[in-house]
Amino acid sequence: MRYTIEGGELPVLKCTLEAGESIQCEAGAMSWMDNEIEMQTQAGGLGKMLGRMLTNESMFQNTYVARSGGEIAFASKFPGSIIAIELTPENGVIVQKGAYLASFGDIQSEVYLQKKISKGFFGGEGFLMRRFTGRGLLFLEIDGSAHEYEIPAGDCKIVDSGNLAAMSDSCRMEIKMISGLGNIVFGGEGLFNTVVYGPGKVTLQSMPISSTAMTLYRYMPSSGN
Repeated sequence: MRYTIEGGELPVLKCTLEAGESIQCEAGAMSWMDNEIEMQTQAGGLGKMLGRMLTNESMFQNTYVARSGGEIAFASKFPGSIIAIELTPENGVIVQKGAYLASFGDIQSEVYLQKKISKGFFGGEGFLMRRFTGRGLLFLEIDGSAHEYEIPAGDCKIVDSGNLAAMSDSCRMEIKMISGLGNIVFGGEGLFNTVVYGPGKVTLQSMPISSTAMTLYRYMPSSGN
């Protein structure tokens, strides 16, 4: 399989499959494809269906199989970026809900539940995320531009919760309250931040869709006007 990511801030993932190769995505993610590729819809069991639903994704998954060589494309649903992450059995990744676009290879996914429920209530993006493991390529949609950092063991990065897109499953995260009454009242950053501890890689996004929606909402006319 060969792929390119084109389109700048309105990206499209274009994958060229050889005969017999296949790629997976959630139902409705395909944008266009050649006639040599055919679709197979799968549920994958009740547990996996419910898990995908809880993380804001389709309950069904589609597998696209190439009868002979052909191209299939997946367009991002929101202005931003598409990134590719190479997974190995030793290196899984945990991603925000709704970020999954497509995957190629032997890749499994499961719901990732934060160890402390308080993280879910105060983390901004909810306590349900998805963990991907296996061997292959994982393609993610990122809100805005993507910024990757390698966090060494014993170090951490403090992140506004909505800006956390993905992290290695070797990382751990905590939600911490901002210190200082003045910072809380006048800082404009909310009450909590997410702290990601290494070792591992973290991917941050510059324009969380939840924050963008709130910003646009402020400029919408009220129903009384």
